[in-house]
Order: sequence, then structure tokens, then C-alpha cells
Amino acid sequence: MTMGSPRILVWDWAVRLVHWLMVILVPLLWWTAEEDHMDWHKSLGLTMFGLVLFRLIWGLVGTWTARFAPMVRQIGSLRSYIGKLRRREYRASFGHSPLAVFGVFALLLALATQIATGLFSVDVDGLESGPLAVLVSFDTGRQLAEIHELNFNLLAVLIGLHVAAIAVYHFVLKANLVGPMVTGHRPRSDFDGQALPENKMRLFPIMTAIILSAACVIAISEFG
Repeated sequence: MTMGSPRILVWDWAVRLVHWLMVILVPLLWWTAEEDHMDWHKSLGLTMFGLVLFRLIWGLVGTWTARFAPMVRQIGSLRSYIGKLRRREYRASFGHSPLAVFGVFALLLALATQIATGLFSVDVDGLESGPLAVLVSFDTGRQLAEIHELNFNLLAVLIGLHVAAIAVYHFVLKANLVGPMVTGHRPRSDFDGQALPENKMRLFPIMTAIILSAACVIAISEFG
């Protein structure tokens, strides 16, 4: 590839911003819980709630590579994709690869579970609780708090697998997955011979996703 090689947008700025904010927030949420900084933990948890909610909405109305429907259609080619990886016949996917689709859905599900249980959790003394804990009994709040702790272990495992997969792609398949998630672009030559869908960001969908997510975060924070 030369310096003048044309590049094409794969990941829009919203997907990239949400991704890297999540990368920052997960360890901060763990640290604030471990150090008993619960006011910070709650604020960061609401921030994560807004990010996950935005990503779910963006998965319905966003750019082509952000949407869930094309990702689901990728699952059918998983067996063929794994076979090519074993033969070291890696070729860049425009968006998530069939294997990455499972990782994305698993991480989003784990994050959503972590947030949902945190919103209703109650600590053992009943002194600290999520903003929606008043809607459930103390016993239910305690059960959700236990799930909240156990689910974080699952989330940590999924994150570890995600990082390991990136390392395998980098060192074994010589594929840089981090760079495109920073810049949003890949060389057009990576997709030679492929008919690429339109991947343009539009103002109305992005504003709708932002406003709905922010409104839900504000409503829950006021409720608590």
C-alpha cells in the first residue's frame, strides 16, 4: 500500500467514540466499586447505560456497519469464515466478521445485564442502592446485586477473549483491527472485488439516538 492509496470509511465516529468510551469506563467502574466510591460508580454506571442504549438504538438506525441486521446475516457464513482462517486465508470484512458478530452480541448482552442489575441492586446493609432499587424488594435487590457481581466476572472473561482475538489477528494473520477502530478507515484495496453498501451517516438518526439515550439517562437519574 502506498501513501496515496484511497481509503474508505468502515466505522463511523459514533461507533468508534462509544467503543473507546466503554474501554475507559469498564475499568473505572470496577475500580470505583472496589474502592467503595459509590457516588462515582453510580454516575459512571449511568454513563455506561447511556452508551449501551445509544449503541442499541444505533444498531437499528445507524450506518450499515453499525446495524445489527447485516451482522446477523453474517452468521450464516461462520463455518466458511473459520475454515479460511485456519488456512490463513484472511480477508478483511466490511464491518464485523462472522466471528466478531458473536463477540459484539455477547459483550453487549453482558454489559446490558451488568447495567440492568446495577440499577436495581441493593447492598447488604441497604445503605447503597441503584436508582431503581425502590421498585423492588430488598431481597430482590440483593439477588440482583449478587448477579451484578457474578456477571462482571463473565464480562471480564469476554473482554479478555476480545483482546486475545485482536492479538491473534495482529500477530498470526497480520491484520490490524485496532487502527480502523481509531481512524474509522481501511484501504479501499482491502475490499477489491466487493460491492460495498452505502455507509453514510445521516443527521436525523444520530440526533434521534442521542436524544433518546440522554432522555432515558436523565429520567433514571431524576428517579433515583
